[in-house]
This record gives sequence, C-alpha cells and structure tokens, in this order.
Amino acid sequence: MKVIVTGGCGFFGFHICTLFRAQGAEVVAYDNLAKHEFVRNPYMLEAARDYNRRELERLGIRIAGENVRDKDTLIAYTRDADYLCHTAAQPAMTISWEDPELDFSTNTRGTFNVLEGARLAGVKRVVYAASSSAYGNQPGFPRVETMSPQPLSPYAVQKLTGELYMQAYWRVYGLETVCLRYFNIFGARQVPDSPYSGVMARFILMMMRGDRPTIFGDGEQGRDFTHVENVVQANLLALHATATSVAGRVFNIACGQRHTLNETFRLLATLLRFKHPPIYGPEREGDVRDSLADISAAREALGYIPQVGFEEGLRRTVAWYCEEFAVAE
Repeated sequence: MKVIVTGGCGFFGFHICTLFRAQGAEVVAYDNLAKHEFVRNPYMLEAARDYNRRELERLGIRIAGENVRDKDTLIAYTRDADYLCHTAAQPAMTISWEDPELDFSTNTRGTFNVLEGARLAGVKRVVYAASSSAYGNQPGFPRVETMSPQPLSPYAVQKLTGELYMQAYWRVYGLETVCLRYFNIFGARQVPDSPYSGVMARFILMMMRGDRPTIFGDGEQGRDFTHVENVVQANLLALHATATSVAGRVFNIACGQRHTLNETFRLLATLLRFKHPPIYGPEREGDVRDSLADISAAREALGYIPQVGFEEGLRRTVAWYCEEFAVAE
C-alpha cells in the first residue's frame, strides 16, 4: 500500500505519516517544507519542518519537497498511489484576512490539484483535513454535521470549499472521499513559537519561559480540544471503512467535550508549576466563540472512539515540550 500525505512534515501530517509507516505502508510526505510565506518570522516553522523531515527520513519515509499549488508535480507524484491524506493548508486565520489570495491559492486551488491528481491516478480514496471553523458562531450545541455552515473568515470559507469539492468528485467521478472536520487539535510537534500557532502550543512554550500568555476575551470561551493521536486514529479508520459507510461524507473528529481557555490555563499552570495569572486582551475578530462536537456519526460509520482524553493529552503534550526544549524545572 502506498500513501501520499500532503503537508507530511507538518503537525497533522507528521503523525499520520508515522502511523502508516508503522502499519507497513510505503509513505510519501509531500511538503513544501515551509519556506516561509505563512509566517512573518519563519524560523521556528522552518526549523520544525526540517526536524520532522529528518525524523521521517530516518523512518524510511520519502520526502517530496514540493507545493500543492504546483499541479503538474503533484499529479506526477500521485500516479502510483493507493491512498491520499490531504493535510496541506495555509492554516492561519489571521493570514487569511491579510492575504486572502494566498489562502485561496493554497487551500482551494491546492485541494483542486490534489483531487485532479488522485482522479487521474486512480487513487482509491482521499481523506481531507477539514475544519470545524465551517460552523462559525451559529447557535446550537453540540455541532452536528447536518447544520448549515456559517464560516466567518476566508480560511473557513476555503476549507469548506474543499469539502464541497471532495463531495463533488465523489458524485461526479466516483473518487471516494472522506472529510474529517477537526476540532482544536493539539499535541507534540505543534509549532509553538508563532502568533499563528495553536493556543496550546503557544501557551506551553510561553509558560515554560516564564512569560504570561494572553487570553483574548474573558477566557470562558470553550473548545473541544482534541489530542492529535485521535486525529491519527480517525485517518486510519477513514481509509479502511467501507465506501457505503463513508464515501462523500463529512465527519466531526473531536472528543465531544468542552473546556474553557481559563480551565486550560489552570491545568497547564499546574503541570508547569507556573505561578502567574494570564493576560487578558480584547476578543479577536473572526474567532469562533465556542466549539463542541457531536461525534456520533464518526462513531457509527468509522468506529471512531477518542483514545486520548483532554487531561491525558495535556500531560503528554507538556512532557514532550519539556523534554524537547530541555527546560529545567
């Protein structure tokens, strides 16, 4: 079995690559190695991608240092693949406000290129990293896949557009596609030193340095925080589920629990022995106030049951960053 993982040297992609390699698959990590346009100070992002690249190569995973915006190259790499996991994206909400054209070319055109490559190559199935940002701030919890999307940012629009393309390629061309809407993923190897990082990675690194992190808003906004190991499990299940159960469908991937940023800060402070309060700032435009997923559809169709809970995920993540960054207690 040969699997291509776009964004394979990134946060999601790295973990997915290592899982499929452990399963005995031939894996290609298709990744532009973050040569910078997504962050203003790219050092940490490039260093993280290079770190992941070296570890993947050690595991015998082939690295294709290319961009999903290059259609011909992507099609060439896809020719003999059996499956494709599409995680490559411009991931920063704020960048999507500042540079929507970059957001479009990477997230929409890049996804189109992936689908064309998969269609022409006869790939059996494409699993797409969708986003819970599609729901926006509409009323009604938990979020159910049957809700009408109400995206608030160009990023959310582009990720939702990717879902629609996935479903269209299933209906029109018979290419099996599965969309996994991720909710607030965290874990080891998430880039911590960037204003566009996930809140968990950013908070952990700042607190390790003795700096007070900023919570935008009152801190009572909630998130369905989901450890990355649950995402990896969902991708494996999505590739192997029967087509009648999953093809052309969208599934929430989360834990089905809501935790506030204030609660998260308190737990991290305990784990890191951090003695200072956070800084509170104004709410950010375009941020989703709350998220909570109904995961019953994924449970029924995929057999998805989260394996790593919130507090255990926090402990694992803090332990990894403390070891990796060699911070003495």
